[in-house]
Amino acid sequence: MAQNGLLLSRLYRFGRRSDRRPGGQVVRPSRPYSLAMICSLLLPLDILVLTASASLAYALWLVGDPYSLWTEYGLITAFGTLLAVNLFYLTGLYQPDILKQPGVAIRRVAACWMAVAATLVAVGFLTKTSEDYSRLWALSWFTLSLATLIGLRWLFFVQTARWTAQGKLQRTVAIVGSGPLAIRLADHFSANPADGIRVAGIFSDENRPASSSSRVPARRGGSLVDLLARVRRGTIDTVVIALPKFSERRLQRILVQLAEMPVDIRLCPGPAALRLMQGGISHYANIPMFNVTDRPFSDWRYAAKEIEDRLLASLILLMIAPLLLLIASLIRLDSPGPVLFRQKRYGYNNQLIEVFKFRTMYHERQDLHGDQLTQRNDPRITPIGRLLRRWSLDELPQFLNVLRGEMSIVGPRPHAVSAKAAGLLYQDAVSQYRARHRVKPGITGWAQINGWRGPTDTVRQIQKRVEHDLYYIENWSLWLDFKIILLTPIKGLIGRNAY
Repeated sequence: MAQNGLLLSRLYRFGRRSDRRPGGQVVRPSRPYSLAMICSLLLPLDILVLTASASLAYALWLVGDPYSLWTEYGLITAFGTLLAVNLFYLTGLYQPDILKQPGVAIRRVAACWMAVAATLVAVGFLTKTSEDYSRLWALSWFTLSLATLIGLRWLFFVQTARWTAQGKLQRTVAIVGSGPLAIRLADHFSANPADGIRVAGIFSDENRPASSSSRVPARRGGSLVDLLARVRRGTIDTVVIALPKFSERRLQRILVQLAEMPVDIRLCPGPAALRLMQGGISHYANIPMFNVTDRPFSDWRYAAKEIEDRLLASLILLMIAPLLLLIASLIRLDSPGPVLFRQKRYGYNNQLIEVFKFRTMYHERQDLHGDQLTQRNDPRITPIGRLLRRWSLDELPQFLNVLRGEMSIVGPRPHAVSAKAAGLLYQDAVSQYRARHRVKPGITGWAQINGWRGPTDTVRQIQKRVEHDLYYIENWSLWLDFKIILLTPIKGLIGRNAY
């Protein structure tokens, strides 16, 4: 481990020095433009779009109005523009990878611009200055800006996709290595043409063929000497070193030969890199490390999720308070016992929490640990309880769990400690079951709106539920939460499996 750490440190220092020749001459890349350069144009263009839209709206509605001074409108335009570009930056809209995800980028642009509009309205209300500005101007500015921002990015997506297909943004990669790792890496690059990577070949650093595999001859680039010659001709942009097993001496020998070459040099450290390639790299005390996994909610993501939960839970509880009182009264009239049913369930970080529900079973026949799953025409369920379960109204008290910080509105559903699928405890039936507890459990979730709710008579049912829960965790966004909340009354509340 100590040798590996020393090796990574030397590689990092090598990377920091490799952009200059010994004489101090800067090494120029073989291609003068890239996705990063194109993406960097978005910031000034966004500023231009927002200020031009505000100016056009002013020219359309307010020119000649003695009570509407451009200086006042210019101030709010500058504030809104500054806020917008900062939000765009924080949400990754100026990162090169976003040019490959048009749907994600457009949703983020719309969400950020709506957040700016809401912020400006809130500031105007709190400072009592909203009456000083034309609502027609504000509406025109917001609409024109949103349409133009989306149109601008769509043009960028279309043009970059065209340039990539034409090879103008394509990067030529040479792989130094031998064996299955080099072949798998070449296959991966070839299978993802949208990434704009062309494999020049697999080059061996030894005096023998790169591999005896039948797939290699078509990609065989020759020896390291051949690679150096191609680099000098300016036909290689990046060299990836992909050695399944290497010593520090062998790696240093390769790096010394490549050190003077004006190319990017990257290291693919063994087969693990192919499994961890989506995580990226972090630096701790200047040492590069693979990102194996991240906390689902941290920093601003955590703050956004908490604000969403507390704010929506408070508003919903205020709106449904009469319904809660009505249901409580019906339960008391239907059968003796408490109105609320409290059950221990697994929550965040696999800790037990007490989940609130309206009581739907006869008090003396309640199942505190969930040992027995409910069935159709279950005799333990009261007449009112059957109706509540059918419409998922028994879950409404869980908004109190949200206010207490134990649950979220959207997330994996909490399960009873003894819940089983086909006679197996959930954690025994699905190996990744506990991974769903990396976030707070929710009142509704991605699995529920996709039909995976109700009893789990088979292992497949709990497997599909966990699969959807993990998808939600890995792909969380505020937009996904709002989508689930909007679809829950349509797809999540009523179902044939709800009993």
